[in-house]
Amino acid sequence: MASARTQRMFLVILMAGLFLPLRAQEYKFEIGGMGGTSFYMGDVNKNTLFKGMNPAFGGVFRYNPNLRWAVKGDLMWGKVSGSTEGQANVFPENAQASFSRNLFEIGGQMEFNFFPYSDKFAYAGARRISPYVLLGLGVTVAPGSGSTFAGLNLPIGAGVKYKLKNRLNLGMEFSVRKLFGDGLDVTDESNAILDNPYQISSSALKNQDWYSFLLLSVTWDFGLRCGPCNNSSLTGL
Repeated sequence: MASARTQRMFLVILMAGLFLPLRAQEYKFEIGGMGGTSFYMGDVNKNTLFKGMNPAFGGVFRYNPNLRWAVKGDLMWGKVSGSTEGQANVFPENAQASFSRNLFEIGGQMEFNFFPYSDKFAYAGARRISPYVLLGLGVTVAPGSGSTFAGLNLPIGAGVKYKLKNRLNLGMEFSVRKLFGDGLDVTDESNAILDNPYQISSSALKNQDWYSFLLLSVTWDFGLRCGPCNNSSLTGL
């Protein structure tokens, strides 16, 4: 009897030793998906946020060197559209135009968490929820029957991430993509007027199209991080 009881106790201790340390581990990588909406700002939508919203979705990968910084890569699909109907500004000769097209994006961003982000390391001020800002660089390709747009984009944005449980993260993010070109809204001859309609020389701010994403994300942590939990380099403090 004593032997059987000892065996059961040993089994319980062994199981605890196997599983409890896993809950205390931190992970270096995240992978998951994002979904939400995309919209365009340009010659037929000068300054109205969330006008002409369309679906968007994609995949995301993060490398977390510490609890403050993350390096993110994304692969996105979205749809953008616009029309001169009802807009205040008038094109030369009262020209009217509209467009709709799909776009694909591959890019990378650096994220800075305002708080050390983790559901562990409370002694270091880590929190399971943190707002963040992002800045990066990407490539946008928008195929079309008449004209294909391709060019660099500059993502700028902010979001919030929440660790629902160990290894599972939820996020919400809003970002704008500044394009270095004025052809996203030109799909064929019917809307060629949208390519620099006022004939103003391009600059960093003039005659450039933008598009934006409002996204929800779910990611899963993987890749165990080696090192003691009291390693100050992990928290980035």
